[in-house]
Amino acid sequence: MSRAPLIRAIAAFAVIAASLYVALTMRPTLGLDLRGGTQIVLETRDSPTVKADAETTDRTLEVLRRRVDALGVSEPTLARSGEQRIIVELPGVLDPSKAAEVIGKTAQLTIHPVIAVADANTKPGKGEQVIADEDGSRILVGPARLSGDDVGAAEAGIDPQSGGGWFVTIDFRGKGTREWPKLTGEAACNPSGDPKRRVAIVLDGKVLVSPQVNEDVACNVGLPGNSTQITGSFTAEQAKELAVLIEGGSLPVPVVTVEQRTVGPTLGAAAIAASAQAAVIGVSLTALFIVITYRLVGLVAAFALACYGLISYAALVALGATLTLPGLAGFVLAIGMAVDANVLVFERAREEYAARSRPGTGSAAAKQAGERREAAAAGGGTRLRQALEKGFRNAWSAVADSNITTLLAAGLLFFLASGPVRGFGVTLSIGVLASMVTAMVITRVIAQWAVNRRAVASRPKITGVAGIGRLRTWLNEHGPDLMRHHVAYLVVAAVVAAAALAGIAVRGLNYGVEFTGGRIVEYSTTQAITADTARELVADAGFPSAVVQTSGKDISVRTGQIGNAEVNRIEASLERGAGQVNKVRDELIGPSMGAELRRNALIALAVALAAQLAYLAFRFRWTFGLAAVLTLAVDASVVVGAFAWLNKPIDGVFLAAMLTVIGYSVNDKVVVFDRVRELWGERRKEPFAAVANTAILQTVPRTVNTGLGAIFILAALAVLGGSSLTDFAVALLIGVIVGTLSSAFVATPLAIRFEKRNPAPPPQPKLKRAARPREGSGAVV
Repeated sequence: MSRAPLIRAIAAFAVIAASLYVALTMRPTLGLDLRGGTQIVLETRDSPTVKADAETTDRTLEVLRRRVDALGVSEPTLARSGEQRIIVELPGVLDPSKAAEVIGKTAQLTIHPVIAVADANTKPGKGEQVIADEDGSRILVGPARLSGDDVGAAEAGIDPQSGGGWFVTIDFRGKGTREWPKLTGEAACNPSGDPKRRVAIVLDGKVLVSPQVNEDVACNVGLPGNSTQITGSFTAEQAKELAVLIEGGSLPVPVVTVEQRTVGPTLGAAAIAASAQAAVIGVSLTALFIVITYRLVGLVAAFALACYGLISYAALVALGATLTLPGLAGFVLAIGMAVDANVLVFERAREEYAARSRPGTGSAAAKQAGERREAAAAGGGTRLRQALEKGFRNAWSAVADSNITTLLAAGLLFFLASGPVRGFGVTLSIGVLASMVTAMVITRVIAQWAVNRRAVASRPKITGVAGIGRLRTWLNEHGPDLMRHHVAYLVVAAVVAAAALAGIAVRGLNYGVEFTGGRIVEYSTTQAITADTARELVADAGFPSAVVQTSGKDISVRTGQIGNAEVNRIEASLERGAGQVNKVRDELIGPSMGAELRRNALIALAVALAAQLAYLAFRFRWTFGLAAVLTLAVDASVVVGAFAWLNKPIDGVFLAAMLTVIGYSVNDKVVVFDRVRELWGERRKEPFAAVANTAILQTVPRTVNTGLGAIFILAALAVLGGSSLTDFAVALLIGVIVGTLSSAFVATPLAIRFEKRNPAPPPQPKLKRAARPREGSGAVV
């Protein structure tokens, strides 16, 4: 017995066991869009004296971390992204106003002597400035005597015995221990009530507090330099916030908010439930279909799909990947795409079985006698086992090529997308790798074990391999010459692409705030109102030009760059006409961030096409690669044009869908061109158009079966996914259907036209692997 099947069996068992252990003992990391919370992306900017680079951004990050920790948020995450970006994630924080206000304080924390109460005639001298104090009164302050670097800890406290209310204790360090006594000592030389007896603590150009030095402090002696208390009529919340701001200190460089996302927990829970329902329904339909089509080996593939889901989930958890909403959709979608490798193998196995069953022309009796001897020696399963083995071996090239092209698209999503969409790239990559493991290892082990059973070997038809299927039989019998009208197909494709592009010209593209910048807020209400009523309420809040859409009790408001106070005003206005209003989603994208995301989207699509062209040209011929990439352009234009005609948003999720469409479409074209290359090497004397036609007819069953597997999943997502996933699923549905048809009716006709002008000879025939006798049987396999 060969050692390879045993090694594969051990590997399959080890992978499943390890995945089951990880799935039972570890929990996934959910993104904020699934568990609820706020993500703020800050960008450091140059100050007059300090350049914003990686080093200063790291120092800024540490200051922000102290501020966030002081807020008491559970499991906050802060990380630097690039040289000048800081990503702050605050789980459970659904009102980002106060968090953003505290985190984003940018200027130097400074402490100044108060010189006088200012009026319209006050002219500040060198280093002096006129600012409003905490009560709104104008005061003239002198040059800063201490900075945030001189301040250590700050803590809010209360004295329950004296009943003096809340206070803030400040600890000084370094120069502050010497300068604070001098500053307060100078202030103490002025009479009570004189503005010069006050000290102003300033942050971001605003006075946090300007207390008066107590009367018991001696002139030119001052307060102790190690610690001091600031008292006043503070509430508990005011004292704690003041302590956070003082202890947070100053940022090395200013920061600005370039992106902010808030998602309510109900939206994430609904998305998880919808995705779970879509997964159950879609996978059940896919499994049922594949079992009906391929019988016993189809049942094996259905079990392998379950293993695929387990392995993918375990890999996500083990790698610590964050599962986002698009990532969840990608996880579900990849289940449908995982069918592809199994279908490729089974169709090749059917071909091999049919070829071995076909009688020879000159020595039919001898061949049949040899087959009878092989069947007797191997328990009746030799032909099935050989067909399966050849199926796995011959399908490997197409499986590898098609999955590599999908990985290229997933990698571009990870490196060029932002926010939750990057999670889609991660889950799609894991899904592609897991599908290869399940199809080429787990399915292979179980299927080969099954066909070696005596009961199965004596009834080969139940395996699903001992017949090529009705569709393939009909195609073989009729042999339609599809490529006879290849020029007409190209004309039709050009017309369809033109109609799609006309949608872009006539209707324009409805760019989401991710690509234009601005703010979009979604609410759920207790009362359903019309879109006109919602627009009037938003206009009453001061935003007559806002784009307002309603769907039942859901309201979406899209505006330009507005702050959190303006959002609260809109929410208050909506409550007057729609009852209780709950914010379920809030996204703020700065203009620079929107331009960058839009630029990255175009780069991602361009690089995706270029990468696919380079890979296909390397693996096949330049004619095949160019035909595939031009066809991808047609596929992409149809999807984009459809969204233009439907006025659906073009955003980051749409980008994820487009790159997935490109990966899936290339996947399908790789399978067709792989068969073209193989057949052309064997039939070098035949016209290329005839070879291409045969290749299309031979790959139709695989194309139909794989496409249906993906469509089941996507249709379930489109119906059950809700507003968060419907557009994603619709884009992919259009892309899968168009990409499947274009492989036969656009890519192949283009390849025919290009080959007419290509002087290169046909590819060399594939070398046959030397046969080896099975140990202990003497039979040739």
